[in-house]
Amino acid sequence: MFRALVNFYHRLGSPPHFYRISGRLAPWFIGLALVLMAGGLYWGLVLAPTDYEQGDAYRIIYIHVPAAWLSMFVYMCMAVAGGLALVWRMKMAEVMAVTAAPIGAGFTLLALATGSIWGKPMWGTWWVWDARLTSELVLLFLYLGVIALDNAIEDRRLAGRAVGILALVGVVNIPIIHYSVEWWNTLHQGPTVTKFDAPSIHWSMLVPLLVMAVAFMLYFGGTWLLRARNEVLRREGNRRWAMELPEAS
Repeated sequence: MFRALVNFYHRLGSPPHFYRISGRLAPWFIGLALVLMAGGLYWGLVLAPTDYEQGDAYRIIYIHVPAAWLSMFVYMCMAVAGGLALVWRMKMAEVMAVTAAPIGAGFTLLALATGSIWGKPMWGTWWVWDARLTSELVLLFLYLGVIALDNAIEDRRLAGRAVGILALVGVVNIPIIHYSVEWWNTLHQGPTVTKFDAPSIHWSMLVPLLVMAVAFMLYFGGTWLLRARNEVLRREGNRRWAMELPEAS
C-alpha cells in the first residue's frame, strides 16, 4: 500500500501524467462544487433560521467564513508546494505553488470584502484596523507579492524557487490570523465552529456552513488543477508529449 502511494506520488511529479489525470479530475471537482454550493446557499439563505441577535445579516457567513478558511488553506498548500520545490527541485511542485497564488488571492479578497459588508451593520463602519482584519490584509499582500515575484523573473525554475522562499516566510502570518481573536482584544468575534468543546452555533446554521466549506474546497481543487494544467502546457509546449496532444494539432 505504501509503495503504491509512493509510486502514485512520483507519477504525479511527471508533467504528462499530471496533465492527463488533472484533465479527468478537474471537471468532477468543479461540478460537485457547484452542486454543493447551490444546495448550501439555498439552505443557508432560505431554510436556516434568523439569528436572534444579528437578524438576517448573519447569512453572509455562508460566503465570508468559507472564503476566510480557504484563504489560509490555499496559502498552506502553496507553502507546502514551495517547500517541496526548494528541497527536491520538483517542477510540478513549482507549478502548483505559483498557480495557487491567484486563487488564494481571490479567496482572501472575497473574505475581506464580505467581512467589510458584514462589519458595516455590526460595527457601524466598513473597516477597522482590527488584528484579524489587518493580518488577513497582510495575507492578501503576501499573495500579491508571490504573483508579482513570479511574473518578474523570466527563468521559470528560478521563479519557482523564489516563490517557494517567499511562501515559506509568509507562513508565520497564518497562526497570527487564526489566533488573533484570542491573543488580542479585537472587535472580531471569537471562534464558533472550531471550539474544542462544542460549536456555539446551532446545527441548522452549522450544516449549510460546512457544506459551503466543502464546496469552496472542491472549487479550489478544480480550479487549481486547471490552472496547473495550463501552466504545465505552457512550460512543456515544445516537448514531444505536448505536441502530440489532440488540442495541440
